[in-house]
Amino acid sequence: MPEGDTVWQAARHLHTALAGRVLTHSDLRVPRFATADLTGRTVLDVTPRGKHLLARVEGGLTLHTHLRMDGAWRIYAPGERWSGGPGYQIRAVLGNAEHTAVGYRLPVVELLRTADEERAVGHLGPDLLGPDWDPGKALENLLRDPARPLGEALLDQRNLAGIGNVFKCELCFLLRVTPWLPVGELPAGLLARVPVLSHKLLGANRERPRRNTTGLRDIDFFVYGRAPRPCLRCRTSVRKADQSDGTGDRPTYWCPTCQSGPSPARRTTSRRTLSGR
Repeated sequence: MPEGDTVWQAARHLHTALAGRVLTHSDLRVPRFATADLTGRTVLDVTPRGKHLLARVEGGLTLHTHLRMDGAWRIYAPGERWSGGPGYQIRAVLGNAEHTAVGYRLPVVELLRTADEERAVGHLGPDLLGPDWDPGKALENLLRDPARPLGEALLDQRNLAGIGNVFKCELCFLLRVTPWLPVGELPAGLLARVPVLSHKLLGANRERPRRNTTGLRDIDFFVYGRAPRPCLRCRTSVRKADQSDGTGDRPTYWCPTCQSGPSPARRTTSRRTLSGR
């Protein structure tokens, strides 16, 4: 599932394969830009912005793509068989004499002027893996809606850019609160840890070939994808429920013993105190 760390890795690989080289082949397989031809232009850089990818091309153009749930960019050597999926899933192709980058299942593919990039990504909050990272601003954004459940607030890229469903679940576990706890009900000290811990987790994973939040060799996650297996901390069965992020329900995992706060099954029950957690 692409999140900020995955997109950062994709940008690095694309930049290495394409930047500074002249495009000998381009093919944007979306109706709006099907006739656009970038052949003959030099790729200047490929930059991640939250979960977005910006490939800047000579002549003041930017190819903006987004991976969403299952999109992927694959890079192939000349003559290598493309193996990222069936041909009908290909949405973009950028090639030079040494590499061909193929974008599969990309839900967002648009060509825009580089000067207009803010139209595509200007709404995003501070990028957890970008040069604009600002934990104070991220905290300020989260507090704009104190009644909003923490899990939903973390997934809102307008607050801080880069967190997806996996890191949402793992962050809430490490903070020892459920994803349904309203942001404003976190103690001030714990709330201040949210952007700091988010930055630490994504930063630790941006270089890893396989995402890991536990530090264990054989278990990658504390709760994500582990229902109904026992919690690594207390052995209670990990639970799973859907949580809306404004665009749809996402499977959410948590430990009902280790994590304080409301859950779908007990929203009306009294909440355990968070003091000293």
